[in-house]
Amino acid sequence: MQSVMNRKIKFRESFRPFAPSVLEESAADYFEMGVREQSPYMMVVAPVQKSRRLDISRQSNMMQGFDKLKIQRSEIPAVTHVDYSARLQTVDAERHGRYYKLISRFRDKTGCPLLINTSFNVRGEPMVGTPADAYRCFMATDIDALVIETVILRKDEQPAVPKSAATDYVKSFALD
Repeated sequence: MQSVMNRKIKFRESFRPFAPSVLEESAADYFEMGVREQSPYMMVVAPVQKSRRLDISRQSNMMQGFDKLKIQRSEIPAVTHVDYSARLQTVDAERHGRYYKLISRFRDKTGCPLLINTSFNVRGEPMVGTPADAYRCFMATDIDALVIETVILRKDEQPAVPKSAATDYVKSFALD
């Protein structure tokens, strides 16, 4: 997922990890931090719990250079950095209301109490600030669906955008 999102949505190097949004009560199950430790604003970098890490020694010995970056390091690979850390956001019901409910529903369906958290923009672009910005970014990338409040837009149901317009949009933002 990390590679796919970087390549098709963010248009940046495929090895760059994303941050997790994790239910506050489950954070210590996935990250080495105190049970009551919080990071509601993504200000904490914590190691992934050793029990969630994968043994990569055999794979790592067989690979060289950038290929080592492609090795899955944990049960939560899209948010695990090469040093087994993650810059996380803890999500609680009081502060984050609907986002907490969304992650809780995801946990109930999958058993996983965290989602990928990233800014809504392509590399070099300012973050999306309006519904029009969101729609423009959605249509210029390979995002499958866009949800704004109670509205769900599916890419395959939208009017076609000329490939050149999407390409020009993405090219208008400089590399990091």
